[in-house]
Amino acid sequence: MSGDLVVEGLTREFRLPRRGLWGRSATLRAVDDVSFTVPAGQILGLVGESGCGKSTTARLVLGLIPPSAGKVRFGGHPVSARIDADWRRMRRRIQMIYQDPLSALDRRLTARHQIEEPLVVHADNLSPAQRAARVDEALEHVGLSRTMAERYPHELSGGQRQRVVIARALVLEPALLVCDEPVSALDVSVQAQVLNLFQNLRRKTGFTSLFISHDLKVVRQVADRVAVMYLGRIVETGAPEDVFHRPAHPYTQALVSAIPDPRHRGRKRILLEGDPPNPADVPAGCAFHKRCPAARAECKTLRPTLLPKGARSVACHLVHPPWGQ
Repeated sequence: MSGDLVVEGLTREFRLPRRGLWGRSATLRAVDDVSFTVPAGQILGLVGESGCGKSTTARLVLGLIPPSAGKVRFGGHPVSARIDADWRRMRRRIQMIYQDPLSALDRRLTARHQIEEPLVVHADNLSPAQRAARVDEALEHVGLSRTMAERYPHELSGGQRQRVVIARALVLEPALLVCDEPVSALDVSVQAQVLNLFQNLRRKTGFTSLFISHDLKVVRQVADRVAVMYLGRIVETGAPEDVFHRPAHPYTQALVSAIPDPRHRGRKRILLEGDPPNPADVPAGCAFHKRCPAARAECKTLRPTLLPKGARSVACHLVHPPWGQ
């Protein structure tokens, strides 16, 4: 059973240890009032620099950590971080594909054993023969032979290991897949194979997906909609063709300008000055204003709200001037 993924006002704060004897403890807001909806059967690509809160958002959506505020619902049911019977039933419908397949796999177990493990945990009503048949089906879906499944992770290539991770995530026939940088550890040719496999499996099973990546080319290829995150907040959302061809937020413009594109050889690269601010000490107003080449006075004092702009939404005073200016 599929359904919409609805995230409303999601916030997660972490209490940092006190520095020194007389220092004060600080609060790091890794995810700050994030809201989005992924309709059933669609893919939302979540992009942004490292450390912007993408992976924390994934863990919140999965119910692996509790939110400080906000809520997550999938198929009309809340996703809770409290481990109980409801959590286990929901976890069967929600699976994750990890960034590093070698770290995600147990090197002491064969690929077949690891693909079967979710069935042992969540589908104890199946007989051993039925579990074996489901594993063979999952292997066929991802293009791995049965003999390949008898190998250990170190005996497989990077692409084959990632296929094992995908097969393990799909063996329970989940309705929602959360993918955290699923191809960033692979070389370009293997990336293309895995992404084509991902698209084919999506057409066959119709799963909903939150696809997290810092590679905009990858997101442009797989996503139905894109959300751009900066310092824990979403600053722009829209269809890939709108966001990547006509970016509205200055941060999105800088990200898009870094995409190699032979069709636009003369396109000027936008270089941002400085590093992202300390997440534990976010500046007032727009968090991006210290790096924004077009920042105005109100950007330093007023935090912009994510508002609709045609077919997309943008959080920027340059797009939505305050007080109707």
